[in-house]
Amino acid sequence: MKLHELKAASGATKAPKRKGRGTGTGNGTTAGRGMNGQKSRSGGGVRLGFEGGQMPLYRRIPKRGFTNIWATEYSILNVSDLNRFEAGSTVDPETIKASGLTKQVKDGIKILGKGNLEKGLTVKAHKFSQTAIEKIEAAGGKAEVI
Repeated sequence: MKLHELKAASGATKAPKRKGRGTGTGNGTTAGRGMNGQKSRSGGGVRLGFEGGQMPLYRRIPKRGFTNIWATEYSILNVSDLNRFEAGSTVDPETIKASGLTKQVKDGIKILGKGNLEKGLTVKAHKFSQTAIEKIEAAGGKAEVI
């Protein structure tokens, strides 16, 4: 079978309604739009969210806070995630990304202290939590801030 031989299953596709093709078709004259009014006219209709002059929902609900577009966003890793690396190796953002622990290094990598570390590693990251530093050093490793 080739791509040009593919066909939809019977009953899967339906012919579109041909509107405005004479009174005998059942969809002639007004073409299913009714008689008068805003929606019957070409280009007619109301914008998205319009509620007939009533204060729309997106303006009625309270707005709180804001999104800081300059905020630094860190890719977060836990200490337990570092167990996949060999003992004595140096772990930096490039090796973390290459190993598939994070898809992307955003504004940096932060190591958090969840879990246990069984190997002594030299970990280079942009930020560490206090418990992460303690656990890395307890395992015989070193935590270096880039």
